[in-house]
Amino acid sequence: MRAVIVAAAVAFLISLFGTPLAIRVFSALKAGQPIRTIGPQTHLGKRGTPTMGGVAFILATLFAYAAGHLALTTLPERQIAQEKPTMTALVLLGLFVFCGAVGFMDDFLKVRKRNSDGLSAKGKLLGQLVIGTVFGIAALYFPSTNGQTVASEKISFIRDVSWLDVGKVGSVMVFVFVIMAMSNGVNLTDGLDGLATGASILVLGAYSLIGFWQYRHWCGDNDYVGDPGSSTALHCYQVRDPLEIAMIAAAAAAACVGFLWWNTNPARIFMGDTGALALGGLIGGLAVATRTTLLSVIIGGLFVIITMSVVIQIISFKTTGKRVFRMSPLQHHFELAGWSEVNIVVRFWIIAGICAAIGLGLFYSEHLAVMG
Repeated sequence: MRAVIVAAAVAFLISLFGTPLAIRVFSALKAGQPIRTIGPQTHLGKRGTPTMGGVAFILATLFAYAAGHLALTTLPERQIAQEKPTMTALVLLGLFVFCGAVGFMDDFLKVRKRNSDGLSAKGKLLGQLVIGTVFGIAALYFPSTNGQTVASEKISFIRDVSWLDVGKVGSVMVFVFVIMAMSNGVNLTDGLDGLATGASILVLGAYSLIGFWQYRHWCGDNDYVGDPGSSTALHCYQVRDPLEIAMIAAAAAAACVGFLWWNTNPARIFMGDTGALALGGLIGGLAVATRTTLLSVIIGGLFVIITMSVVIQIISFKTTGKRVFRMSPLQHHFELAGWSEVNIVVRFWIIAGICAAIGLGLFYSEHLAVMG
């Protein structure tokens, strides 16, 4: 637990005090966010606000992971720690960094061209596809000494669903889909000051709790404390490196809290696609690593709702020529309906919190049912 707290504290402090540096650097580089003229007119006043702020909380999370991992060598948890980063950490942080790199390329092109056209949609999807495939293979084909892999060959809800065995190739395909869906979901949620940041904090916080709970009830490599014949030992969690999962999720959540200090309305800096794609990639990776792939639809419910608003809008317009919403994604519909930006953000945070709480409730209730 102390290692998780160390990682979270370091991430928060680096992000809180490092983001102003990012603001000065990107402002000096004239990396201002281009604003689409077809969007809500209230956004025109945000033109020139520095973007690519996701770099700040990505770096904060990486340094925090190193600090937390170092702390494991002197804390009681050391018996389940490795001296080098685990494959779980490499997959999760790799998704975080490389999905962020795709977003950075998009942001860079927008700034360079001085318009909202960055990477093409195909270019972004191709980048996500390649990244998802590479790390999906790493998650499935590189087991630990006890045979445990980061991802499973079965589709999971709260645990692996035994009859949903899709094999390694199928599992890599599911992995890619989850990463692409979640990264684009967070990206679509971005657009209002602090909206995606606050929602991500709630989801990452939920995954930190899930990871730590799984660590406390972990089957592990014959390290589980308790009577091997007890119901507790029989129903422990078959995941790889749960403490690493909790530490990374907590660090990312805390880094986002520090970033939110500067990103809340009126935002001094935007996370950009750099931050949105990175957060989505990490959240998707956490869902797979914790064996909660289908549960992530509930935990990240706000991202799902906003993504579906775009899908519904496109389908409706292409089939009937009519729009269901005044504008999509959904947050812009409410802007055009007269809601203030702060009201939309806070109310959407409430929805995100409710979704995360329901997801955690289902996760914990399943454990109680199994133990009962």
